[in-house]
Amino acid sequence: MKETLEKLGSEAQSALAGVGSMQELEALRVKYLGKKGEITAILKQMGSLSAEERPVIGQLANQIRADIEEAIAEKTTQMEENSLSERLISEALDVTIPGKEVTVGRKHPITIVLDEAKEIFIGMGFDIAEGPEVELSVYDFDKLNIPATHPAREWTDTFYITEDESVHLRCQTSPVQVRVMEKQEPPIRIISPGRVYRKDEIDASHSPMFHQIEGLVVDKGVTMGDLKGTLNLLVSKLYGESTKTRFRPHHFPFTEPSCEVDVQCVVCGGNGCRTCKQSGWLELLGAGVVHPKVLAGCGIDPGTYSGFAFGIGLDRMTMLRYGIEDMRLLFENDLRFLNQF
Repeated sequence: MKETLEKLGSEAQSALAGVGSMQELEALRVKYLGKKGEITAILKQMGSLSAEERPVIGQLANQIRADIEEAIAEKTTQMEENSLSERLISEALDVTIPGKEVTVGRKHPITIVLDEAKEIFIGMGFDIAEGPEVELSVYDFDKLNIPATHPAREWTDTFYITEDESVHLRCQTSPVQVRVMEKQEPPIRIISPGRVYRKDEIDASHSPMFHQIEGLVVDKGVTMGDLKGTLNLLVSKLYGESTKTRFRPHHFPFTEPSCEVDVQCVVCGGNGCRTCKQSGWLELLGAGVVHPKVLAGCGIDPGTYSGFAFGIGLDRMTMLRYGIEDMRLLFENDLRFLNQF
């Protein structure tokens, strides 16, 4: 038995020298030192030894076991150190190499101007309201005093979703004003920004999808003068104190009296160019005093309350803000253009 133990110890040490992985090392430990290992199997036979042989064989077995355990521990430490060295070499980072530039996103120019306009209106006490882009005709037309014969209700002007013309992509954010008036008692002071859709031809100043900021104020004693003061303050904050505006009489079914507001073309300075169609002015918005029928239709007494409303073309407002000559640039997603803002 003594020779067998010494032979096992020698074999274990020789096998350790050829181990190349942690898995192989664990397999060797189990083979020699495990509960069913070869040294354990020999120790189970010690009952057949004489009283004189048992302590000698037991001491030898314990010594061989200790030698193997020590060799395995040393081998484990060596392999872990080698693995760490290999990782440090393979994962080495050359700090002298220039880093890769990380491209940081930025706001779209329309979003920049929208945020500026929101801050201006919030500073005047307005709240921000939102509504659905797929709208009911009763809100987009009927409750806004738009008759069935109005051109805006034609299939050539509006993107209808249902054959009975009851549902369509909203052509203005005015329905948001109606929804607010139905739910909230005056005083009301809101703006409703968002995307709108009309069957317009795509050119330098028109698009079938564009953005609006509509506003509504309803309270006692609201007049056309309040409307002009509000809009002139907005224009002066966005484009400078010297910016000229022009209020022209117009007709909208949901306001009476009504007007259109132009801003002097910043591209040509009022001299006439392609952007302003040689007029020197760019139409920015439509506005007016809220029609009494609209107030009454929303449950507000027109004998007690009055109000004004306006609808601003946010895309044109952005063009004026930055002197952009062609609206199509805002939607083409050309990074050479967008990176300028």
